[in-house]
Amino acid sequence: MAIVFITGASSGFGKACAQKFAASGYSIILNARRTERLLALKADLEKSYKASVYLLPFDVTNKNEVETAIKNLPDNWKRVDILINNAGLAAGRDFFQDGDIQDWEKMIDTNVKGILYVTKFLVGEMIKRKSGHIINVSSLAGQEIYPQGNVYCASKHAVTALSKGMRMDLVQHNIKVTNISPGLAETEFSFVRFHGDEEKAKQVYEGYTPLSAEDIADVIYFAATRPAHVNLEEITILPTAQSDSRTIRKE
Repeated sequence: MAIVFITGASSGFGKACAQKFAASGYSIILNARRTERLLALKADLEKSYKASVYLLPFDVTNKNEVETAIKNLPDNWKRVDILINNAGLAAGRDFFQDGDIQDWEKMIDTNVKGILYVTKFLVGEMIKRKSGHIINVSSLAGQEIYPQGNVYCASKHAVTALSKGMRMDLVQHNIKVTNISPGLAETEFSFVRFHGDEEKAKQVYEGYTPLSAEDIADVIYFAATRPAHVNLEEITILPTAQSDSRTIRKE
């Protein structure tokens, strides 16, 4: 069966994708930094779906860790058919002049460099086989900009640009590239963005029905399972209550 490699698999979209693909019989490589969560997810996937699961805990921002982990994959796990570059985050929501440089670096390192490193060390095998599918999780923030979203929006614009650039460069090798751009989705995203402030995180999703991680996983699975000649190159997903990054209908 096909192998799916998922970064940021310990929670949110990544975890939901792991469950969705495992339920359909795919073999799964799970990546995240939080090994204890990966172990729990692995046990769940094996018990619930009899899935074949391989854990690859590393930090996507650490080039050496990424390279070593991927190069040392067992031979029977090297044939990655689908790469889901899901690892990403927002850190802080400040006016540019008040921004924390550590937050900026964390977003750029995770959202941009993480995709570069993981894809760089996996794509060679896809090129050899003349097949593969790279799915990059960007954001509505990769298409629009909103106040106090400066560096986060810039990092997700970079993801969208990278998806287009990868598609241009890899089309000659028969490799699909899909860019996924979710709007407001209730995961740990806002909790992380506001540095663990539960009240602020909760307020983001009050008064309307946001997307769920499972909604995004369903769309990613759909994109990944189209016929060989079909590539969904850009998919934007919004909750019905949202029209753009600044307009939300609340009850």
